[in-house]
Amino acid sequence: MSFCSFFGGEVFQNHFDPGVYVCAKCGYELFSSRSKYAHSSPWPAFTETIHADSVAKHPEHNRPEALKVSCGKCGNGLGHEFLNDGPKKGQSRF
Repeated sequence: MSFCSFFGGEVFQNHFDPGVYVCAKCGYELFSSRSKYAHSSPWPAFTETIHADSVAKHPEHNRPEALKVSCGKCGNGLGHEFLNDGPKKGQSRF
């Protein structure tokens, strides 16, 4: 499964089949379907990455509650990590 198809709506928002979400640009493993959960945003939501280096995180200018997230291998932009916005207290949402 390729992650982040921003054109015309996200096709994986309500997709819960077992599998691995990979970078659309280089194919690097990003998220497992086991860490995916239903969320009100129009994008798929995950609580954790597959590998410690699956994503790179950078502070978002003027948004202390969010980090800019990109593929840890090729740098492809993936969106944000929203701090303390996961399904459980203290968890983040990718």
